[in-house]
This record gives sequence, C-alpha cells and structure tokens, in this order.
Amino acid sequence: MQIETNILLFEIALTLYFLSTITGVIEIFRSKKGASKAAIYLAALGFIFHTGNIFVRYVQGGHIPVTNMHEAASFFSWCMLILFFFHEFRYRLGLLSSFIMPIVFLIMFSSAIFPREINEFLSPALQSYWFGVHVILAFLGDAAFAMAGGIGVMYLLQERYVKSKHLGGLFQKLPSLQVLDEINYHLITLGFPLLTLAMITGVIWANSAWGTYWRWDPKEVWSLITWLIYALVLHLRLTVGWRGKKAAILSIVGFIVVIFAFFGVTLILKTKHVFP
Repeated sequence: MQIETNILLFEIALTLYFLSTITGVIEIFRSKKGASKAAIYLAALGFIFHTGNIFVRYVQGGHIPVTNMHEAASFFSWCMLILFFFHEFRYRLGLLSSFIMPIVFLIMFSSAIFPREINEFLSPALQSYWFGVHVILAFLGDAAFAMAGGIGVMYLLQERYVKSKHLGGLFQKLPSLQVLDEINYHLITLGFPLLTLAMITGVIWANSAWGTYWRWDPKEVWSLITWLIYALVLHLRLTVGWRGKKAAILSIVGFIVVIFAFFGVTLILKTKHVFP
C-alpha cells in the first residue's frame, strides 16, 4: 500500500525525535561532561523531515496546516524546535536537548494520535490575512513559554544540587543558576509580546469574521488567563524581584496552563474556535 508523502515525512521526523529524546535522557546519566551532539544532530535531521511534512501539507491544503489537532500539535512542536536551535547555538546551554526534546516528542506524539486529514477548503472565517498572522504569533508565543517551562525544570534541578552541595555529575553539566534564570526571563519576555500581538490580531480577525471583538469562547478565555499569568510573572519579577526559584516555578505553572489551553480546551470544553 502506497504511503502518502506527508505521512512518511511525519513518521520519519517522529522517529528521529524519539531517538533524540532517548539519546538526550541517556546523556543525563553519563559520567562525561558535555551535551550529547548526537541528540542535537538527530533533532536537526528530524526537523528537516518535519519541515518537509509541513510544507507538503501546506501545498496540498493551500494554507498554514493548523486547522485540526494533528496539524496544530505538529506545528507547535515545530515552532518549539526553531526556538530550541536558536538558544542551543547562541547560548550553548548544555543538556538543553535532554529537557526540551522530551516535550517536543510528546507534543509530536500527541499529534500522531489525532486524525491526519488535510482540510483543502477553509471556512469563510479562515479565509483572511489575519489567520496566518494570528497563527504564527500564537504558536511562537506558546513555544517560547514551553521552552521557559523546560528551563524552569533545569533551574529547579540545579538549585537542588547547589543546596545539597552535591557539585558533581549532573551539576557540572547544567548551566549556572544565573544563566538559567536569564534564559528563562528572556523566553518569557519573548513569548509575552508574541501572545499579546496574537490576542490583538485575534480580536481584529474576530470582528472582521463575526462582527464582534470578543465572544467569551473558552479558547479566548483561557488565552486571556494565560496572558494574565505571564503578565503577573513579569510584574512580580520587575517590581518585587521574583527571580530564581520562584520565577522557575511560575514558568512551569504557566506552561501547564498553556498545555491545557492548547489541548484541554479543544478536547474537553465546548469551543467554537475554528482551529486548535
């Protein structure tokens, strides 16, 4: 039986992400210092096939492939990888793939569970310039928050090693607490304006499509909740000085809310939102 090109590309990417994840996890328990180059190379190779999958679906559907849960979860993980590679090559954090690739793989794996049909005909509401702008801003913002959540876990582990004065093994592989805190802050300050712009373009789009700026749809409400959480994170950091452990915990909590808003609202609550 002939396998469609987009499915084959997706399965290859998923397999490579799995291998990258396993390699990254093994790296945590190795005695040698230094991030696993193999995990990064496998992720990069998987990203190439993943990009091919998204491109093929774009050509076949004629629009950004985010109109169902399979496409949306796939695109979410793809955006995460863009930010992952940027931060990996810019900061050389060490072990970053060991904490980020499991998140990427799980989101990608969830994509594999959902039906993989391609929507070739968009509803009138989606046939708008604002659709593409809103989607890209929203997914990149969520990807930044997901990265911040992974960095938050790294921070809590490193702090535990510092407090226990166990300064060998994993402690030597992880970046310093100061570096992790700075990267966490950078990611949130990147994601927050992206989410803000996504919400602004979203209400403009909603008004042009439905004649109203706000419909109190569960997806809109949880997007607002997510925005308020990260606004609080930034406010507490700048005014009260909540850094380090508190900022790491808040970034993890924020990521959990992002995941619920992305998957939970679509699968559990009744939403009229036209795409995940």
